[in-house]
Amino acid sequence: MAMDQVNALCEELVKAVTVMMDPSSTQRYRLEALKFCEEFKEKCPICVPCGLRLAEKTQIAIVRHFGLQILEHVVKFRWNSMSRLEKVYLKNSVMELTANGTLDILEEENHIKDVLSRIVVEMIKREWPQHWPDMLVELDTLSKQGETQTELVMFILLRLAEDVVTFQTLPPQRRRDIQQTLTQNMEKIFSFLLNTLQENVNKYQQVKTDNAQESKAQAYCRVAIAALNTLAGYTDWVSLSHITAENCKLLEMLCLLLSEQELQLGAAECLLIAVSRKGKLEDRKPLMILFGDAVMHYMLSAAQTADGGGLVEKHYVFLKRLCQVLCALGSQLCALLGPDSDVETPANFGKYLESFLAFTTHPSQFLRSSTQMTWGALFRHEVLSRDPLLLAIIPKYLRACMTNLVKMGFPSKTDNPSCEYSRLDFDSDEDFNAFFNSSRAQQGEVMRLACRLDPKTSFQMAGEWLKYQLSAAIDTGSMKSGSGESGLCSIFSPSFVQWEAMTFFVEGVVNQMFRTVDKEEIPVNDGIELLQMVLNFETKDPLILSCVLTNVSALFSFVTFRPEFLPQVFSKLFSSVTFEIVEESKAPRTRAVRNVRRHACSSIIKMCRDYPQLVLPNFDMLYDHVKQLLSNELLLTQMEKCALMEALVLISNQFKNYERQKLFIEELMAPVASIWLSEEMHRALSDADAFLAFVGADQKSYDLVQEDPCGLNRARMSFCVYSILGVVKRTSWPPDLEEAKAGGFVVGYTPTGNPIFRNPCTEQVLKLLDNLLALIRTHNSLYAPEMLAKLGEPFSKALDMIDAEKSTILGLPQPLLDLNDSPVYKTILEKMQRFFCTLYENCFHILGKAGLSMQQDFYTVEQLSTQLLNSAFVNLDNLPDYRLRPLLRVFVKPLVLACTPEYYESLVSPIVGPLFTYLHMRLSQKWQVINQRSMLCEDETTDENPESQEMLEEQLVRMLTREVVDLITVCCVSKKGTDHTATPAADGEDEEMMATEVATPATAELTDLGKCLTKHEDVCTALLILAFNSLAWKDTLSCQRTTTQLCWPLLKQVLSGTLLAEAVTWLFTSVLKGLQTHGQHDGCMASLVHLAFQTYEALRPRYVEIRAVMEQIPDIQKESLDQFDCKLLNPSLQKAADKRRKDQFKRLIAGCIGKPLGEQFRKEVHIKNLPSLFKKTKPTHDSDALDNDEGGLATIFEP
Repeated sequence: MAMDQVNALCEELVKAVTVMMDPSSTQRYRLEALKFCEEFKEKCPICVPCGLRLAEKTQIAIVRHFGLQILEHVVKFRWNSMSRLEKVYLKNSVMELTANGTLDILEEENHIKDVLSRIVVEMIKREWPQHWPDMLVELDTLSKQGETQTELVMFILLRLAEDVVTFQTLPPQRRRDIQQTLTQNMEKIFSFLLNTLQENVNKYQQVKTDNAQESKAQAYCRVAIAALNTLAGYTDWVSLSHITAENCKLLEMLCLLLSEQELQLGAAECLLIAVSRKGKLEDRKPLMILFGDAVMHYMLSAAQTADGGGLVEKHYVFLKRLCQVLCALGSQLCALLGPDSDVETPANFGKYLESFLAFTTHPSQFLRSSTQMTWGALFRHEVLSRDPLLLAIIPKYLRACMTNLVKMGFPSKTDNPSCEYSRLDFDSDEDFNAFFNSSRAQQGEVMRLACRLDPKTSFQMAGEWLKYQLSAAIDTGSMKSGSGESGLCSIFSPSFVQWEAMTFFVEGVVNQMFRTVDKEEIPVNDGIELLQMVLNFETKDPLILSCVLTNVSALFSFVTFRPEFLPQVFSKLFSSVTFEIVEESKAPRTRAVRNVRRHACSSIIKMCRDYPQLVLPNFDMLYDHVKQLLSNELLLTQMEKCALMEALVLISNQFKNYERQKLFIEELMAPVASIWLSEEMHRALSDADAFLAFVGADQKSYDLVQEDPCGLNRARMSFCVYSILGVVKRTSWPPDLEEAKAGGFVVGYTPTGNPIFRNPCTEQVLKLLDNLLALIRTHNSLYAPEMLAKLGEPFSKALDMIDAEKSTILGLPQPLLDLNDSPVYKTILEKMQRFFCTLYENCFHILGKAGLSMQQDFYTVEQLSTQLLNSAFVNLDNLPDYRLRPLLRVFVKPLVLACTPEYYESLVSPIVGPLFTYLHMRLSQKWQVINQRSMLCEDETTDENPESQEMLEEQLVRMLTREVVDLITVCCVSKKGTDHTATPAADGEDEEMMATEVATPATAELTDLGKCLTKHEDVCTALLILAFNSLAWKDTLSCQRTTTQLCWPLLKQVLSGTLLAEAVTWLFTSVLKGLQTHGQHDGCMASLVHLAFQTYEALRPRYVEIRAVMEQIPDIQKESLDQFDCKLLNPSLQKAADKRRKDQFKRLIAGCIGKPLGEQFRKEVHIKNLPSLFKKTKPTHDSDALDNDEGGLATIFEP
């Protein structure tokens, strides 16, 4: 009867599996079949006979696989409830299947072999070694049956190592038992693996050329590959003595296999793992055998053979592994060789360097890049960096760099041997571009290290390359510029990529030379000669000119030796500030032209910032030149004008005379003041309607052919704001106190004895402040619905975010070809959007820098807090998140950081208190919407692209939350070792960046400002609610920061008072909700558990209500909670160590710790612990036990 039942059930199961795997089945049938199969596995008492029947060789592969899956399910989920006889029957049946239940090694499907090995491993995990001591002997016997069984044994041993050591998918005690037993038997296991590899390789090599025995050869080859993979799984963690045993027999064998085409990849991977091993230096010394003649020969000949037949993907993958092996060898050498080490530089070190250089000069960008870190380690090494062989190869390495820095090899092109390799390594040109840029930055670092070792040769090579490029004809290539300007380079033009690479090289080399070489030995004449050649070079190509300007900046250091060349340098830069491709052209400027002009401006600023003393004698000449340029209103953009003004201000700081500098700034700012304080401008800045009309945003139609009638108004407004910002940012008093005193910058001293400085720009800036605040107030009011309705049709989205900013926030890749020949602004709308965005941010930059720049003169402005509240903080409800972020980041945060304690009550508290209350309310509403949205999938939406809009909004809320958390932390918490000037995580960074260790919040204390704010009950409440509420918001970075830095210091501050029972319950519940949301992230989970533990320990003795919250946690053990509470509430009981108490607490609250989605519905696998391998025996007091001849000390450790 039982057999009939098995047969009937098996027929049903075969049908069900066939339906599930048949592509033509309907979804309903497939689901029914799946449900039947799953219910069978869960409930049927005769799973084992059915599974064995379905796994028979006579069935088709998918049915056999399902039969084996049934047996695996039984082992995983029913093993603990099976009788001993049932276990023995199942184990014997599975071992029989392993011996005789599979097809021949070449015919059998891989998934059948995989599932069969998994079943054996699952049984081993439950029974070995205690109840299955002969397991290894059985596997050895099995392997003697033939290749099919030997391969299965390899799979079993590999899977066992992965589960126990690599993935650790079993309870700690079982893992320890198995790993200890594996380690005890490792000599036998390793020997077995090596012999298996050796035998099958020998057999394979004997028959591989005999066509009649092709299948035999393939079978031996399969087993050898399986043995290599298994060795790789063990090589990573076994004792190094096994790897280096018998004079490194394993490594020797692997090196020999590098020439065997079918086995070379497996051998290289295993070799790589062995050579990459860390551990005691003494144990790693035998690895130096790999620098021997024979080994080097095997590696090089294998590399040459693999690279000799053109690009074959399999050979290319092998080359990558071989390159990694050489890199790892270099790392081992750097670790083992030292001034106190007895390891000597290998005799073959030169040969190694040459072969390594071959990879650096390979056409593949990936291989070139892979070698850089090792070159860096060699050039940095205390001993090797002085080795004549390494010094001799530096010129060759730099030659390779000169080739590698040229951006060639795009996968979509065919103009370079690299291209075909790139097609294998990169999905798109954008991928290639991103990889190349990061790789070039890394190469620049290594190149500088090489220059440090041989600066003169490096400079000579850089000079030669620069001279060559200056004399070479411009080759624009096949891709002409698209705007009709024929003969101009694109970013892909052969000339431009060469110029770009050469410029990068020259910049790196010259900077490094000035750092390394003594002043007397610097080749000044050569440098000045190069500078003159660059200054005399004329080009109308904007991309090439940009490179020329970088070279001027790089070589400018030589001018410090020959100041007479300064006017020539400035002449070159000023001509580039007004650069046009076609003089007097009416066409809009292209991006490339704009970039050149900006580049020239920033070069001038950089020189005035870094070499002000050198430039000071030429101040009058510069000032006259700038005045001349500024007199023509249309010659420069507003940013360019202000950049030149900033340069002048930087030099004026060298006057070191308050009155002289003040007069200069007054003169410089006079044109700005006359525009900014005019009646017309005041009217436009003070009234929203007048403002829209003034900038032209209320026009109902717009004719693109006509001149922009309001363009000049916008330009003047931008000019004024840029100028104020430049002056506030750049004007300063001398850093030397004596010079400051002598120059009249010190006006007194604080009670603590610190000097009080005055800034020469204060008077000029403060008289412009009222209109600036009016502009900010007006700008904020534009977001009111009634004002948005007044925007003209072409400008209805003028206050929206710029597309480029949206892409950055969403993490979308930027297009590779940011067309240099396209106009800067494609549409008038884009122009208007950029105007509003820049104007708004610059206003806040001025306010943010004003405190640091003008100090007490700014903070004592009459009614400053009221003025700021009535301008920057009006209409916040309508202000979008992307405008609120810069307000917090560039205005409020610097204002607070620069403010001194005497102004906390008068200025900071009145602003920051209401702001935090408002931000909490705003963020809570935003997160509520996000949570509701994720619960209800709203189908009806009218937006043309709702998904990306929702994603953008969500990401903005996340970023605003981080900004707010950062601001509160800066205001309230001082943490040892914290740099408050660091910006919060960059846009698009995600939780992968999050720390996984718990920073101990005990180190965080409230700042003076924090204490000042928490004195006000409403502000303190807002801070607490915001901090604890944010724990459950779905942003791990904010949660991590709040948990580790904010919550505990704020809570500690209010613990001294009496809290309402509801408040206590809410605070603790908020932490548990945070655990529910973020428990799946290790870093957050650890911090939140720590916070929950601290909160419970602090509040439980005084507030019994918190116990009720604990009791609501799912699956909480009441007895364990009672025990924990008893120890906590009874101080007389000896307290366990902090770590132990925290572990107990974590077990108590485990029910509310969130799990990743993939684990939430997974069926738990329970593996029981077996009797301990080593019984702990109590020490006996009977001295006979020690004296007894038969026992001795050893018997104490016997089981």
